[in-house]
Amino acid sequence: GCPAPHDGRPPPHGPAVALASCGDRAGAAGASPVCATPMSEHFRKFVQRDPPPAALIRFRCAKLHKAQVSGSDQSTQEYNTIYDVLKSRGWKETDAETDWHIFWTDKDWIHGTFDKMHLDPHQHVNHFLNHYELTRKDLLVKNMKRMRRQCEKDGKPEEAAKYNVCPITFVVPQEYNMFVEEFKKHSGATWIMKPVGRSQGAGIFLVNKLAQIQQWRPSMNWKPPKDGKDPEDDDAAKEGPELYVVQKYVDEPLLIGGKKFDMRLYALVTSYQPLTVYMHRGGFCRFSMSKYSMDKSDMTNLGQHLTNVAVQKHSGKSAYKRTGAKWDVRHLKSYVMSVAGQDTANRMMNEIESIVIHSLLSVQKVMINDKHCFEMYGFDILLDTSFKPWLLEVNASPSLTANTVADYDMKFGLCDDVMTLLDIEKYLTGTELQVGGFDLLYKDGLRYGPPEGSLCTSYLGTANNRAKQLERLAKTRAWELGKEARQEGKPEPRRVDREAPLTPMAEASRLECPPRPPRRVYAYPPQSK
Repeated sequence: GCPAPHDGRPPPHGPAVALASCGDRAGAAGASPVCATPMSEHFRKFVQRDPPPAALIRFRCAKLHKAQVSGSDQSTQEYNTIYDVLKSRGWKETDAETDWHIFWTDKDWIHGTFDKMHLDPHQHVNHFLNHYELTRKDLLVKNMKRMRRQCEKDGKPEEAAKYNVCPITFVVPQEYNMFVEEFKKHSGATWIMKPVGRSQGAGIFLVNKLAQIQQWRPSMNWKPPKDGKDPEDDDAAKEGPELYVVQKYVDEPLLIGGKKFDMRLYALVTSYQPLTVYMHRGGFCRFSMSKYSMDKSDMTNLGQHLTNVAVQKHSGKSAYKRTGAKWDVRHLKSYVMSVAGQDTANRMMNEIESIVIHSLLSVQKVMINDKHCFEMYGFDILLDTSFKPWLLEVNASPSLTANTVADYDMKFGLCDDVMTLLDIEKYLTGTELQVGGFDLLYKDGLRYGPPEGSLCTSYLGTANNRAKQLERLAKTRAWELGKEARQEGKPEPRRVDREAPLTPMAEASRLECPPRPPRRVYAYPPQSK
């Protein structure tokens, strides 16, 4: 059993003490604050089954996701959340090759083993086989450019513009000559070089002279890598210079407090056929711990240009230990509303959601859909001074480690809601528009949003009411299941509590609130007239 969970009050002596207070083992190296956020027990409270579904479910978790990053300074320890969520649900851990309900795996297993296995209908894995079509930097840009050209060819300029959301990008060495032509058009501009096959800021540097990237100038005998393969699986890509993307640096990023930041947002895809996307209300801004400057003589100081946590945690700044260099997206939305107004904040959030939808549409036809697969993507978005969002990259394995109490709480809730949405314990109908912090954003050509006339036109950055919503959803499902059982003459599911679940209308009446208006649903992308 667990002691009382962390109640959300400010930690008395910083993150390490707060995390330690969540469980007897949390302060020890390699241990996790397993009670920092209580998992949703609402479905089990209102609908009890014999045997309990959780007792029969087995999970497998790759060692990569179970590892804890610790150090001598407790305030810089990082705790993985997905493993804690899987264990907190009462599911049984297994190392069996095939006997599991869900396997939170890594991409090596997906590439090397997944397509050689036969999975039963109840089994789930957390990656699509060729996820790299979206999450590899060069293939993302290739697919977005292809869709833009197709829309222009079809006479849909407005839709084509929706795919023009990445900074000007080229892949070198193969597009080196095209890059040179574009480089000459932007005299004095700064470009950022990013390796295709690496993450967490590794290998990135800034350039403003062609002489700085001469090694990517292709030789006469250079051969491009095979299209459609992950770079780590492609022997051709290992010969010659490492594959890089070179992007035009966004010269006027939005600064807050004189510091650069980007956004990490989460989208869950449960199917590509039909495309089904849930957007999480939360997320966070990742800040640089250094003042931003475009001084050409200081281009090697990547700490002011890269916001990756893997880079900023080495800054040595006390603010990092206190905040983790993160700021909740709700605070960003409030900030934009205060300095630019509600309409600008709405436009910004809607455009971000459009970026998510169109990037997924760009790979829908090439993605190998599999009913066993789902994927939670981490979208990295940068804002410029006009509050225009730019897509930097999409991550197939966004970091689920946490370095502050607030970060742990957000990620624990995020992962817990993913498990609820997958419905491994079979409580849902599959038609829910909201599950915890996730809202249905897009499904089979229809886009979903807040009701007509709402102050906010996007749920992104709004209050995450996951606990209350899950309780309300569980009560509704208990009532529906009881009704179905009575109609079929079967025993009703037993309830742990003595209070009979109310009908949805009666529940709204008890809470003295009117029934919720329907969400806005419309065809997207809009059909040409």
